[in-house]
Amino acid sequence: METVNKPDMDKNPRVAWLGLGRMGLPMARRLLDAGHPLTVWNRTASRAQGLGAAGAKVASTAAEAVAGADVVVTMLADPAALTEVAEAVLPALRPGTVWVEMSSVGPEAVRALAARLPQGVRLVDAPVMGSVDCAASGELAILAGGEVAPVADLLARLGTVQAVGPVGEGAALKTVLIGAVVGGVALVAEALALADALGLPEGVAERALAAGPLAPLLARARATTAEFAVSLAAKDVALGTAAAHLPIAEAVLATLRAHPAIADADLSALTDAGRAASASA
Repeated sequence: METVNKPDMDKNPRVAWLGLGRMGLPMARRLLDAGHPLTVWNRTASRAQGLGAAGAKVASTAAEAVAGADVVVTMLADPAALTEVAEAVLPALRPGTVWVEMSSVGPEAVRALAARLPQGVRLVDAPVMGSVDCAASGELAILAGGEVAPVADLLARLGTVQAVGPVGEGAALKTVLIGAVVGGVALVAEALALADALGLPEGVAERALAAGPLAPLLARARATTAEFAVSLAAKDVALGTAAAHLPIAEAVLATLRAHPAIADADLSALTDAGRAASASA
């Protein structure tokens, strides 16, 4: 895996940003603050108002947003949303446009999109590791598949770019990594529930976990600024279980889906939910 150290774009591209959810909004704001000419679109239009007040052009449709853009960035919820947006914007793309697909949708959806692009339009798949706090500070890990160089400068505004191979391999690696992280958080949550069940004093298990190899996962399980919804974690794990027989991941997915009350909460909420469920059992 190669780190992209030297950006290759020597002009200020016109960027169309599609998708202003929890991640997309702070990422788009970083590009606007860096001086990129920015047009934004979001299905829920109110999400774009702050960027519009700060100088971005707000488009009423996705097709309007991409008209005349040098770079199109999508940061959408799932494969279905990507397919819907693609239907709208493909006829409006002009030759020379680079589409940077940053959603967490898995390699199958990315390769299907690549096969539909008009002649002269290039695709880079660049999903990210890191949550809302990292998006706001420009500290995301960006896993890029395809020809990264033309958009390396733009992506460097958002985090550290790793060129991982052809189109689709960024999405594949994201599926692998996010499955491991979510599974690790679920494991830590279960370990703490077990500590409660065994009657260990409060804090003993956490201190022991923090002193060992699971310390980063414990920190993620206790994060307060990440805002990675449990429902989105379940969606990402499901991308992996659809691609291979993964019994442990399937159990993690069942655990995530067993707590609908925290579906919109950050993944860290799984810890307290698991401990509460164990205590009431």
